Amino acid sequence: MKIVIIEDEKLTAKDLEDVILEIAPSFQIVATLYSVKQGIEYFRQNPNPDLIFSDIQLGDGLSFDIFSAVETKTPIVFCTAYDEYALQAFRLNGIDYVLKPFTTEAISAALDKYKGLSKVFAENTGTAIGEIQRLLSEMKPVKSSSILVNHKEKIIPIKLDDIAVFYIRNQATYLMNFDGKSYFLNKTLDQIEQICGEGFFRANRQFLVNRAAVNDASHHLSRKFSIRLKIPFEHHITVSREKLSDFLEWLAR
Repeated sequence: MKIVIIEDEKLTAKDLEDVILEIAPSFQIVATLYSVKQGIEYFRQNPNPDLIFSDIQLGDGLSFDIFSAVETKTPIVFCTAYDEYALQAFRLNGIDYVLKPFTTEAISAALDKYKGLSKVFAENTGTAIGEIQRLLSEMKPVKSSSILVNHKEKIIPIKLDDIAVFYIRNQATYLMNFDGKSYFLNKTLDQIEQICGEGFFRANRQFLVNRAAVNDASHHLSRKFSIRLKIPFEHHITVSREKLSDFLEWLAR
């Protein structure tokens, strides 16, 4: 069976490939794609594989954009840290939705589901469609509680509750936990904001703050507020005038 992996984090892509081949050594990873642009180019020039494992949020957009630009009937297993795209994934060719950090058991279950659906499709196409609809109706929302960081050639999950602030420094994105440790992130602040929930507030273009990390807020220049965190933090965080009302309402919850 030929498989294509779509994943913008190279370490995660390699880990996924290793897990798949550990489960099924006879399978073949025919390509690993790292962006929407690369995905569109690949599927326009190459035959469809038997199965696709795809992240959703890539560095240059959503993987959904690939499948909108290039028609494919290949089943897709979406492996992502973001749970809010589940329904959209199943409206495409999605047959499973695995939240990161994924486990060997989760990937094995996805492969088993593919084999089972393939058998049903071969026997009765209508029944197969009904099976996919049943999976969609029974799917329960799963909240993402961690974010993955690359650290010393390792991928480490860090719980959102342990993160005090996300910030941009020198055009790169970082997080700082409540222990004062910083980690580089291969995601934009806009992408991170989508998964953090109401516990975090986007103070401005550079900072995304955990409510639990806010020590106090005080008036600053030009009707802005200055946020002081409970942990030592060298950067000065201010709330823009346009967001001041929303910030005060968020802080009072």
